[in-house]
Amino acid sequence: MQCQECGKRPATLHFTKIVNGDKTEFHLCDACAKERGEIIPGTSNGFSIHNLISGLLDFDLNHPGQIHGAEPKQPKCNECGMTYAQFSKMGRFGCSSCYDYFSPRLDALLRRIHGNTAHVGKIPLRTGGALHARKQLEQLRAKLAQAVQNEEFEKAAFLRDEIRKLEKQA
Repeated sequence: MQCQECGKRPATLHFTKIVNGDKTEFHLCDACAKERGEIIPGTSNGFSIHNLISGLLDFDLNHPGQIHGAEPKQPKCNECGMTYAQFSKMGRFGCSSCYDYFSPRLDALLRRIHGNTAHVGKIPLRTGGALHARKQLEQLRAKLAQAVQNEEFEKAAFLRDEIRKLEKQA
């Protein structure tokens, strides 16, 4: 693939930028990336994966073990003793209990990275029949709760009947 800027050299830097749901892909050579001020991994002005993860986790590199604007106390996992700062450095947890223990921070992290905490992607048609039905039931139940809350009882009754039909099919 050729560089999108100059069209002369092969593209060595490929990145995708998503702003407000608009996806833009860039394919640049080293020279054009340097001219645009883009950071190239592996060069003198590159970044480490540690810097990337630390930035995503709001981990302060200047004060290891401290979250931006937070006091230096470090909560630890009850099972393995891992701190959130250690997770930030390593990029993985020490045990399965860490997921539960650091769950409030993970929700915020996932929301910041992916925009949501639940997968909302496509479901394969050939293998996702049950998964598709379960997802549809969840959506209908959420709409039902909203209709009841808004006192839209006719709509709620219709949604209740749809939920019952789907439950019988499953």
